[in-house]
Amino acid sequence: MSQESAQTTTARSAVATAPPSVHIRAVITWLAIFPLVTLGMFAIAPFSEEWNPVLRAFVLTLVVVPLAVYVVVPQLMRAHGALVRSRKR
Repeated sequence: MSQESAQTTTARSAVATAPPSVHIRAVITWLAIFPLVTLGMFAIAPFSEEWNPVLRAFVLTLVVVPLAVYVVVPQLMRAHGALVRSRKR
């Protein structure tokens, strides 16, 4: 492989792996958080009705934040990257 083609390949992969804008990341994060919070509220509602709202929010975020950060957002980011790559072809 010539140096020119190696540089072209490197440049293309750098463009393909560029992170999305902060606005796209905000939308992706919201798309992860909103359904998780909604489902979480329904899930804890039967046994947390008497709880202080701050305690309810604390318990809900103990589950939702790690789930969003480690599972849902990375999956959505991969899906976004695949969508962007397929549009560039």
